[in-house]
Amino acid sequence: MRFEDLNLHSIGTTIQIAGAIYVGEGKTLLCYFPGDREDLPVEALEMDIAEWERFIQQTDHVEVECLALAENGDQMKVILRKSARQITQGVNWVVFKRDHYRCRYCGKQGGDNGLVLTVDHLVLWEHMGPSIEANLLTACKKCNKVRGNVLYEDWLKHPYYRDVSRGLPPAIVEANKAVAATLKDIPRRKVEGSRR
Repeated sequence: MRFEDLNLHSIGTTIQIAGAIYVGEGKTLLCYFPGDREDLPVEALEMDIAEWERFIQQTDHVEVECLALAENGDQMKVILRKSARQITQGVNWVVFKRDHYRCRYCGKQGGDNGLVLTVDHLVLWEHMGPSIEANLLTACKKCNKVRGNVLYEDWLKHPYYRDVSRGLPPAIVEANKAVAATLKDIPRRKVEGSRR
């Protein structure tokens, strides 16, 4: 794969680090993080120094361009930094406890078979959704990754969600649907810096 064929904005958002590669003694070792192995084709991405610099910037502290509304209602480009997306552990644990340490999408229990829990933004971070309790649900790493940047209302209709949510208790399915009605009330983050 060539660098120019890559959607750079996907790196660190819908395409995420899942392990490491080690080479030596005549071997190449693909070392996946627990729970991150997926049976997907492996592609080599060859990059020169300048492309590596752009790639690394995108994975860590990238400036992600997105559209937001200014206070006067005009649309404007804003630059968001992924490093600003960090959520405090206190907020994470409040959300995990509220959701009974289970993924709200598939119902799997955190810790079972090494299942890693994350928090998922209802109003997407890229759409100025804040990292507050009201805008977060507990999601296993796989469900969070599959949702990616799909709008919450569309996610509830997504084939993956419809499949994995079949085993959820009816009360959780209804609670997930009810969340959609609260999205308009979730405050959006203030734009600290922008570029038109």
